[in-house]
Amino acid sequence: MIYLKTSSEIEVIRANGVILGKTHAEVAKVIKPGITTKALDEIAYQFIKDNGAIPSFLNYNVGGHRYPASLCISVNDVVVHGIPNNYELKDGDIISIDCGVYKNGFHADSAYTYAVGNVAEATLSLLRTTKESLYLGLAHAVAGKRIGDIGFAVQSYCEKAGYTVVRELVGHGVGKSLHEGPEVPNYGRRGDGAKLKEGMVIAIEPMINLGKKAIHQESDYWTIRTQDRKPSAHFEHTVAVCKDKADILTTFEYIEAVEKESAYLATI
Repeated sequence: MIYLKTSSEIEVIRANGVILGKTHAEVAKVIKPGITTKALDEIAYQFIKDNGAIPSFLNYNVGGHRYPASLCISVNDVVVHGIPNNYELKDGDIISIDCGVYKNGFHADSAYTYAVGNVAEATLSLLRTTKESLYLGLAHAVAGKRIGDIGFAVQSYCEKAGYTVVRELVGHGVGKSLHEGPEVPNYGRRGDGAKLKEGMVIAIEPMINLGKKAIHQESDYWTIRTQDRKPSAHFEHTVAVCKDKADILTTFEYIEAVEKESAYLATI
C-alpha cells in the first residue's frame, strides 16, 4: 500500500530526520581506527533514547529474523545490513551507517558512507559518485513523475562513471511503517513505474558497487556482501514528494560538519 501523508505528518518525519542527522553526527565524531562497530551502535542507541525516540531497526522482524542492533554498519565490501560487532575499524576502511528513528508515530531513515583515514582514491571516487547520484535521483521525486525516473537518474550516472547498481535491494516508502510502498529501485527507465503523488514519502538509497553488481547473503541472514568482495557505497535520504521539487526530510548537515573537523574522516 502507498500511504499519502498530510503536511503535519510530514513535519513529524522532518523532526525525526533532525534527530536522525544528529545521531549520525554523534557516531561520526568517534569514528577512527581502533573503535569497534559495536561501540558505535551503543552510542547511537543511547543518543536516540535520550531524544525520546526509538531505534527503528532494533528488533526489526523479517520472516522471524529480528535485527539485533540500532544501526546497520557495513564495512568495505558489505553493501548493507552489517551487524555491529567487535570488528575494529582500520585506516583505509569505508563504513556505511544506516539508521532509522521512530517517534510520534512515524519513522525517518537515512544512510551515509564514511571514509576512515587514508582511503584509496578509487574508493573515494565511488563514494562521491554514489552521494551525487542520490541527489540526482531525488531531484525527480516530484508529483507527476514516475519511480523509473528516479532509478534512471541514479543508474545512468553511476554506470557512466564505471560502477554497477545493486538490483536486489531498493528504496521504499517511509511512514508509520519503516518499509511501505512503493519500492524505489536505483535502476529503471524514464516514464516507467508508479506515478509520484504529492504526500508520498520515500527513501531513496543508491547502493553502488566498485566491481560487479552481484551480491551474496551471509549465513547470519542479514549481512549482504559484494560477490567479488570489492567495496560498495550507500547513501540515503527520506524525501517527501511535492508539486515542484523534492522536500528532503533527513539531513547530512550535521554529518558534513563533523567530517570537516575530524582528523580521521575524509570529506565526501
